[in-house]
Amino acid sequence: MLNRFSLRVAFAALVMAAVAQSSSLAQAEDVKPIRALLVLGGCCHDYATQKELLAKGISERAHVEVVIAYDPDKSTEHLNPVYENANWAEGFDVIIHDECSANVKDLNVIDRIIEPHRQGLPAVMLHCAMHCYRSEGYPQAVTPWFELTGLQSTGHGRQAPIDVKYLEHDVTKSLGNWTTINEELYNNFTGRLLDTASPLARGTQVTKNNKGEEKTDEAVVVWTNMYRDQTRVFSTSLGHNNETAADARYLDLVTRGLLWSCDKLNDKYLK
Repeated sequence: MLNRFSLRVAFAALVMAAVAQSSSLAQAEDVKPIRALLVLGGCCHDYATQKELLAKGISERAHVEVVIAYDPDKSTEHLNPVYENANWAEGFDVIIHDECSANVKDLNVIDRIIEPHRQGLPAVMLHCAMHCYRSEGYPQAVTPWFELTGLQSTGHGRQAPIDVKYLEHDVTKSLGNWTTINEELYNNFTGRLLDTASPLARGTQVTKNNKGEEKTDEAVVVWTNMYRDQTRVFSTSLGHNNETAADARYLDLVTRGLLWSCDKLNDKYLK
């Protein structure tokens, strides 16, 4: 049988646990979720599936409310309808660009898309967002969209696993190097990031040509950009296939990058 002292200790422990749980719940209620707009659609990807994978994966990892703007059109010329409104970004704390719209080239439209970011709205760029909005002067000039992304890419080779090696940064410090499934390694057309951008990870990929000859390519696959000295932009060229979009390692990376872009990469916002 428990003596009185043991009962008191047990009761005190229960009280402390209840207080701790109450405090934790109260703290969670005090966190105002980040409102993120996930824009996706266009060519070449299973966006219908990936929109759910990304929204669910991010919201499970951080206090983020993801609103989806999905365009089912499969072409590269179609503008996501969300951009038809001049105030399309109003009410959001960050925009996740995951569209594939290479042939939307009207500079007036591109300016409308970029303007909120010029005003300081953070951005997250995923995969084919790096191949969008190729306005006049592309690829020789740094056109407006690529000033925002911080790195210009013009294409990719065959799909094959990519070995991802992280560099030291707040976004990556809790992440481990990994190897993807078959994925697309986007090239770095100019061979370097813009001066405003910083690499967070490099990817190495070995592919074979039709003769069976091996070729090894390397490119920056994760980076940040400080757009016009005020706007934080997080980018990764990874994420073509559903298996990658569903991978916990990918979702951890994207979530931490999103929080960094909002300057909220801390225990208060991480779950």
